[in-house]
Amino acid sequence: MQRRIAPVALAALAAGLTGLVLGNFRANQSTVEAAAPAPQAPASDKLRIIVFGAHPDDAEFMTAGVAMKWARLGHDVKFVSTTNGDIGHWQMAGGPLAHRRTREVIEVARRLGVTTQVLDIHDGEIMPTLENRKIITRLIRDWNADVVITHRPNDYHPDHRYTSILVQDSAFMVTVPFFCPDVPALQTNPVFLYSSDRFERPNPFRPDVAVSIDDVIEPTVDALMVMVSQLHEGGANGHAGLYPEDPAGRKQREEQVRKNLLGRYAALADRFRPVLIERYGKTQGSQVRYAQAFEICEYGRRPDKEELKRIFPF
Repeated sequence: MQRRIAPVALAALAAGLTGLVLGNFRANQSTVEAAAPAPQAPASDKLRIIVFGAHPDDAEFMTAGVAMKWARLGHDVKFVSTTNGDIGHWQMAGGPLAHRRTREVIEVARRLGVTTQVLDIHDGEIMPTLENRKIITRLIRDWNADVVITHRPNDYHPDHRYTSILVQDSAFMVTVPFFCPDVPALQTNPVFLYSSDRFERPNPFRPDVAVSIDDVIEPTVDALMVMVSQLHEGGANGHAGLYPEDPAGRKQREEQVRKNLLGRYAALADRFRPVLIERYGKTQGSQVRYAQAFEICEYGRRPDKEELKRIFPF
């Protein structure tokens, strides 16, 4: 039986955003619970999933719908932002922005019923160092992960690429007892998955599984809409006129953001229609409107189709 390791101690929201020491590295962590108790999966079937995104919005965009579905079945999901997002806005930066973005993803997590953590690495500055590899390894072990999800390594943003590399470099090390011996090694290597993207070189995304999120699309979008700094205000590439002060202008912008989010997941359903049909059958698969998709990373445990059904039991 795989050893269960207690999660890292959780910071209280009432105390504000506090630092958490992981080895020699400080990280900001806040934890939120589901609004209502989820039905518990049988202990033998309960999954522990950890998702690594480079910024406070990436894990959310990549897996919010599927994460809500897991949470509703009683599985444990954790989002980790490997940088604090402190330059990801056109108007503000530094500590105020990092705290703002952390507050946003805390609320997203609360609505999805998952846990979230933001590491205190500057936006745009994460590197695939030994120190950071140890941080990622410890986080995967602390969560006692069955499934690990992240970006693919060929991506437009250096933080996405290096987060992917760090997770890949941890894929074997999480099982090595004398690497980070302060945290017990996992007895079973997790399944490592990539989230979807559109990058073609040196190799395109190849979906091994696509999942309908039709049944959770409205609460998923409601949760993502909380990330005002990135969506309504446009993040690093926004401008003052994008989210104006007047109520009519703001309402119009919010409607556009919601439409864009729905379009994002509708496009994935259309793009991966053959995989959805293979999963759900021609009739049901053809009717899926919104989806998320994942590719198996070769570096972790390689699940067969039956195990993929257990990982995505929807």
